[in-house]
Amino acid sequence: MFIFLFLLVFEKCRPGVVQLEGEADPWVCQTSFFEAWVGTRIKTRKRNIAVPLDTATFGDAVVQIYLEHHGDLELIAKDIDAADLDFSRYGDTFFEVVFTGGPNQPGTTKPEEGARQPYSVLNCEATRESILPYVLFLQKIIRRRPFMIKTLENVMRRLLQSLELFEAEDRKKLAIFTALTFSQKLSGLPAETIFSALLSDSLVAKGLVLGFVTDFFKEYLVDYSLDDLVGLLKRAKMEDRLLDFFPMQKRTLDCFAEHFSKEGLGVLVEYNRKKVFDLKLKELRTTLTDQIAENVDLAEVTEMVKQRRKEANLPDVDVVRTIWDAIMDAVEWSGKNQQQNSNLALRQVKTWGKLLGTFCTTAKLEMDLIYKIQTHCYEDAKLMKLFPEIVQALYDQDVLAEDTVLTWFRKGTNPKGRQTFVKGLEPFVKWLEEAEEED
Repeated sequence: MFIFLFLLVFEKCRPGVVQLEGEADPWVCQTSFFEAWVGTRIKTRKRNIAVPLDTATFGDAVVQIYLEHHGDLELIAKDIDAADLDFSRYGDTFFEVVFTGGPNQPGTTKPEEGARQPYSVLNCEATRESILPYVLFLQKIIRRRPFMIKTLENVMRRLLQSLELFEAEDRKKLAIFTALTFSQKLSGLPAETIFSALLSDSLVAKGLVLGFVTDFFKEYLVDYSLDDLVGLLKRAKMEDRLLDFFPMQKRTLDCFAEHFSKEGLGVLVEYNRKKVFDLKLKELRTTLTDQIAENVDLAEVTEMVKQRRKEANLPDVDVVRTIWDAIMDAVEWSGKNQQQNSNLALRQVKTWGKLLGTFCTTAKLEMDLIYKIQTHCYEDAKLMKLFPEIVQALYDQDVLAEDTVLTWFRKGTNPKGRQTFVKGLEPFVKWLEEAEEED
């Protein structure tokens, strides 16, 4: 038997042996014989067979599940979980079925050929009650397939970039759905991607984006506070860009206030007003600090502050506080040398005190300035012992009146470091009182 097998193998491998076309391969027979004799099979590598893309078949399968259960999302979710569907390849088609009822033609919102279902997001009513079940439905689907969140992101971005292709009612449905995806914390959907998709010049110019975000804000604020909405806008990097949602000719605070007040979003109007106000003060402080540090002429600095105050309609009390902060910001502190720091700060006050005097024009503003200085000195250890000298320096420059200083000394209400500061100011107050008696 061994000799027979050897001869068969030798005959197959012998040079010059040619297999005729159509003739059975003797080696196959020999191999089969060998396998049968020893009781084993030789494993061969399987080839990877590429399955052709077929979105229509996938879409029809999902549509059929919708139709069988007449739009019952609970039953649909169970069948989808049980079905052998390739969501990693056809996830975008699945979401198109959810949103529009079936697959769409590439790059459009026009229906693709194939079966369609009438229970989609865009076929329901434009109300929270009608759309919320679809969001909860997708939560279940994505919870079991986290990789699909990226596909949902891509599909939503395409839909938002195509807002002009939808009717006003459908745009409202998309806005409500988008707001609910965030208020219901649909896992992992990035706010920045969604909002950036809206900032198309043509969509903004036509007012479509403004209408969309207005409906979005209204829906989101049903569940959450303004602070939560601001947090969402921060994550989307849109906190300081709310005016970018308006057409170019309407990007003014007045248009912003008029639009959102009319839509019942007064809290957003007040937030934006304060945001813009704080931004203007920050810009003023930065510019003022630079000019003081560069020792720009006092008259030029004063004119700049007056112009900024007028343009932004800044209250005098905030202007005075900002000037004080800028004066201190411009000091070049010298590390741990306490005496040198005190000298530098006091010199700065004496140099720029007249700038404070230009805008500190009432007893109320003077008192507010003393409170501002008191708080600053209390919170900054470098200035703790300097409070009396600062007050006296501003008195000498006619920034603080005698009555203001005495009122603060006798009846001041700011408790921060008060006992220490009152004690430090006693010699100066005593001098003022003696001078007042002589007069």
